[in-house]
Amino acid sequence: MTFALLFDLDGTLVDTEALHLKAFQVVFGRDIDMGYYTSQIAGRSNDRIMAAAFPDRSVEERLALSERKESLYRSFVGQLEPTPGLPELLEWAARHGFPCAVVTNAPRANATLVLAALGLADRFDCVIAGDEVGQPKPHPEPYLTALATLGADASNAVAFEDSLSGLSAAVAAGLPTFGMVTTLGEAALLQAGAIRAIPDFRPGPLWAWLAARTKP
Repeated sequence: MTFALLFDLDGTLVDTEALHLKAFQVVFGRDIDMGYYTSQIAGRSNDRIMAAAFPDRSVEERLALSERKESLYRSFVGQLEPTPGLPELLEWAARHGFPCAVVTNAPRANATLVLAALGLADRFDCVIAGDEVGQPKPHPEPYLTALATLGADASNAVAFEDSLSGLSAAVAAGLPTFGMVTTLGEAALLQAGAIRAIPDFRPGPLWAWLAARTKP
């Protein structure tokens, strides 16, 4: 069975958190600091975010707010730069025939736009979007769906996540998971179940781990 690499999108493949924060501030009609963003928004699905922020609104009203937020976010997306080391890691995976997937709570429209802006639209074998699964992260369903789609097993794969919600999902799916130090610190990532915290995908402990795990 082949080795597989599964990546979260926002905060992992690319740093888009400032754009999401800006969109949420417009929809919420108030400033949001990074403390609130990290604890109440990052990695969560829109239905959970809007239910917590607007408990008195109807389901339909919260859905409309979610759609407005995502439309605003997409309007903010311009030219993006991938996390350092990502192109090299994807090239390494392609050279070895290791499939790669994007597993995100974002809607497919966001994922499609961001991957195109990064110039990586053709580098992933599948994209599992949050609006196309029964239960988004922190439930393991998105990662289990990705593994099934790739024909991979969690014991022969790795995930990359930056949020508590994402880490919970990946770990619950049985995946060894590297935590990306973008929105959270190393201690929080390790406490949430990451096997190691890394700042990016450049050569270092990650590549040594991959070499050991994929050695013939």
